[in-house]
This record gives sequence, structure tokens and C-alpha cells, in this order.
Amino acid sequence: MPAQILAIAWQRVYAAVHDRTAHLPATVRGLLWTSCAGAIFSVLNATMRKLTLTVDPFQSQFLRYAFGLAVLLPIIWHHGVAAYKPKQIGGQFTRGFVHTVGLCLWFIALPKIPLADMTAIGFTGPIFIMIGAYLFFREPMHWERWLATVLGFVGVMIVVGPRIQWGGGGGGWHHLIMLASAPVFAGSFLLTKALTRYENTGTILVWQSITVSLFSLPLALLNWRPLTGGEWAGYLLCGVLGSAGHYCLTRSFKVADISATQSAKFLDLVVGRAGLAAVQ
Repeated sequence: MPAQILAIAWQRVYAAVHDRTAHLPATVRGLLWTSCAGAIFSVLNATMRKLTLTVDPFQSQFLRYAFGLAVLLPIIWHHGVAAYKPKQIGGQFTRGFVHTVGLCLWFIALPKIPLADMTAIGFTGPIFIMIGAYLFFREPMHWERWLATVLGFVGVMIVVGPRIQWGGGGGGWHHLIMLASAPVFAGSFLLTKALTRYENTGTILVWQSITVSLFSLPLALLNWRPLTGGEWAGYLLCGVLGSAGHYCLTRSFKVADISATQSAKFLDLVVGRAGLAAVQ
């Protein structure tokens, strides 16, 4: 019964959003989905950073995606497992592996650098994505897209660039590790774009949670420790936020060119402050 109620509630929310946005151009809908994902991820990232200050990064990584899968189980149960059977399971595992590599780098650096620095470094991602979109998908690279992305990147660097400490010591290395995750995540998102050509959004979301959880579990077990009740609740919240954010992001990739949505990612600088305030 609870599973059916949750599934019906989700369908009604989706139907309401679809009815109000169906008349909009594909690029506008893609930008709206990306903006929504960015707002959700801002709260998620702030919450995850707080948790990883006391919990091993790889345990945090596994729990984030395990709970992301757990919150989807009622919907999977309602629709039936067959509805989420992938057309090409190899593509799902390839995407999951690439995303896990990016997450390992990201989680190693996450508790070691300030959230503002992490956000700034993350804004290099759109550049890699746009280059990849042109090389692999031959998406039209209109000058407006490049201009919006470059201006957004320059604006972010002006605001938060001076805060990044690239000097010696452990901090500098952790900044470089975080930077290394950006092209890896770009590869993951490009693979997601490719998957949207023959998989629905729900299937991609479910199999992302499955594959990342499987790849992350061995690393998580190395330094596993019991959690407090508050920590369990925190990871449950992260599971909800993560699944919601990736659903919005995957929808944006499905309805529009991936390169057309990248300028909206710089709105994360604005909503990121709200996300940080929400968990403090």
C-alpha cells in the first residue's frame, strides 16, 4: 500500500510538471530540468560533506547510492521489475563504472577542501561536457552556448577563484584530485546522454544506483564503522536528494542537447549558498 501511494503521488507530480512545461521549447525544458537538478545537488553536496567529516568517504559513497536505490524500490515494486529491464546492460555497467571512478576522486577530496572550492572546481565540468558533446554527438556548438558557458565560468572564478588554495601541502593535492574528477564526471554524463537514446529515465536512474552501489561496496567495507541514528537519517536524506537530482539531470539530457543545458549549471553558485545554509 505505501509503495502504491508513493508511486501514484510521483506520477501526479510528474504529470503536473509535464502539463505546465510541454508547450515550452526543448532547450528551455532542458535548462529548467538542469536548474532543478543543480538546486537539489547543492543541498546534497553540503549534506554529504558534513557526513564525510566523520564517516569514511568510501562508506559515504556506498551509502549515498544504496539509499538512492532504497528510495526507488517502492516505485519499482509498483511498476514491476520488468519495467526497468535495460535494453543494453553493458552500457549501464560502463556508465556505472565511470561514474564510480569520478565519485572515488570526488569523495576523497570532499572532506578536505572547503565547499566553495569544491563548487568552483566543479564548474570546469561544463567545458569538458561541451567538448565531448561536439566530438561524440556532433551537437551544434552555437556561439551563444560557448559564450554563456565561458562567461559563467569567468564569473565564478572571479567570485570564488581567490579562495582556492593551490599551494603546497595536502590541501593542494586534494584540490587537484577534485579537479581530476571533473572530466571523469563529464564522461559519465556523456554516457548518460547516449543511454537516453534507447533507455527511459527511470531505467537509467535505477541502474545507476545498482551499479555504483556494487562497485562502491568493496571499498566501503575496508573502513566500515557503525553509524549513529542521525547519520542513518542523513544518508536517507541524501538518497532521496540524489535520486531526485539525477532524475532531473537525466530528463534534461533526454529532452535537449547536453551542450545546451550547461550554462544553467552556473546557477549552482547562487543556490549553493542556500544549500549550505540548509544543513548548518
